[in-house]
This record gives sequence, structure tokens and C-alpha cells, in this order.
Amino acid sequence: MLDLGPTARRVAALLDGVGGDRLDAPTPCPDYAVRHLLGHLAGLALAFRDSARKDFGPTTDTSPEDALPTLDGDWRTALPRRLDELAAAWRAPEAWEGTTRAGGVTLPGEVAGMVALNELVLHGWDLARATGQEYAADEEALRVCEALLAPTADSPEERGPFGLPVKVPDEAPLLDRVVGLSGRHPDWPGA
Repeated sequence: MLDLGPTARRVAALLDGVGGDRLDAPTPCPDYAVRHLLGHLAGLALAFRDSARKDFGPTTDTSPEDALPTLDGDWRTALPRRLDELAAAWRAPEAWEGTTRAGGVTLPGEVAGMVALNELVLHGWDLARATGQEYAADEEALRVCEALLAPTADSPEERGPFGLPVKVPDEAPLLDRVVGLSGRHPDWPGA
């Protein structure tokens, strides 16, 4: 079991640095402005909360690619609460057992928990970069993301869930290497 709480709190802490004038700013996610990224974070928090609880329905069965995310007017209070609920749900041992669903995909509970952590880490980085904030993920979370995103020996060029990996020097910081594995440029927006 992994504790998603520290990463969820890091993402929630970024919200104070998101000014209303930044909501239409671009992000490292090509199709998302900041408002869409925040809407995606709110949706994934619900989806992975319900995935941990094995409470299947629209939140777990809808692909995030079905529509551009929308941002609720109360996002500044609702999103931190949803992130807390997400982390709390994954503290239950049964969340990591058996199978579950997220984004319309059935997968082992253990993998779903790792995917949820990966989503928080990477979209936290996206939000920080898009809003000019510092971002630091803990090493344990980054190691999980690295293992999840690393190409296999059988398919080193396989496209990951976010895109083809971006080559990053082996000596680069772990966060930069994980960001590169996700298909993002660690020096965005300079890339």
C-alpha cells in the first residue's frame, strides 16, 4: 500500500497559487488550459476515490478522453476536499485488493492505486509549471511513477499513457526523468 496523502496535499497546496488570470494559460498537457487541468484533477479525484471504494458508476466508467473537463465554480474548496477523500479511500487495504475500474478500464486494485498516484504527481507538476510555482514530489512517489512509466525491454518505444517518452539524461533529477517518461519536456515551456 502507498499513502497518496502527501502527494494529494502537495497538489492541493498549489491551488493558492492559481490566480483567476491564469485559468486560460496553457499547460504541458497540449489540449488543456489551466481550467481544464483543474477540472481533470477534480474528476480524477472522484474517479479514483470511487475506484478505491469499488463504487462503480459514471465516475469510474467514463473515459477522461470523452470530453474536455469543465471547472466547477467552487473548485477552490471542492478540489482539496476531493483530494483528501481520494487519499483516504486508498488507505483502506481492500482498495489495493482484487480488481477495480477507473476511466472505463478494469485493472488490478494495486495498479489502479499506482495510476492514481502517478496522475497526482504528473498533473501536480503540470499545474505548478503552468502557474509558475515550485514543485517537489517525494522520492517514494517518484519511484512508483518511474516503475509504472518505464518502457519494458520488449517494447522500449511503446507509447505510454501520455505520449512517447522524452529523452532525459540519466543524471537528471528523478522528477525530470519521470516527467520525460510521461512524454513531457522537463523544461516546459522552453521545449
